[in-house]
Amino acid sequence: MSIGHNLPTAYYLTGVNGAKQIEQVPEERDLGILITDEIKWSKQCNSAAAKAMSVLGMIKRTFNTLNKNMFLTLYSTHIRPHLEYCIQVWAPYFKKDIEILEKVQRHATKLVRCTKNLSYEQRLEYLGLYPLPRRRQRGDLIETYKILRNIEDLDYRKFFIRADTVQLRRHNYKLYKNRSLKQCRMCFFSQRVVNCWNLLPQEVVDAQSLEVFKNRLGKYMDNELGNKS
Repeated sequence: MSIGHNLPTAYYLTGVNGAKQIEQVPEERDLGILITDEIKWSKQCNSAAAKAMSVLGMIKRTFNTLNKNMFLTLYSTHIRPHLEYCIQVWAPYFKKDIEILEKVQRHATKLVRCTKNLSYEQRLEYLGLYPLPRRRQRGDLIETYKILRNIEDLDYRKFFIRADTVQLRRHNYKLYKNRSLKQCRMCFFSQRVVNCWNLLPQEVVDAQSLEVFKNRLGKYMDNELGNKS
């Protein structure tokens, strides 16, 4: 697979039977993620949405009606994991891809009795759920915290550059954002999370454990969402 150019290339694998040209492919599935030579995630989003909708259809055929607790158990266990598996890698950035994932959750929330006549936003509030873009943003911030705090046992320098500045507004764990010319690069995990991370208050990033960070982050995001609504 050639990524980043359309130049004619040919590679050969040499063995006991001589050299054999390696087949060039436009896409490949790796650890369940469909990667294309354009680094666009439309096919992965369609695949994830199709799997989730298939499970959703099975649940519809199995249960005549669902209460709130039953739905949350089934949704968080069997449907949403398809929409969020390794999402830091393939988070959508095209509107149509974002919508195709959100469409699954929109349909799923209609399974709960007494919510069919409510709007999507009202159904989310009743069920205690959030739109998927917000969950992806929260997941990015949690993953960043884990990387910077060595919880993932990774060298953070492979993902981020600590900002070399004396400006201590917000917090002193700020990250530097590399300049990107292409949209796909701008939307890489290590790029898209920087602005959100740098805006967090000091008390959130200073959390001494992952659970404390999650709790403080949730309160901060709830407060920010409330101020913007």
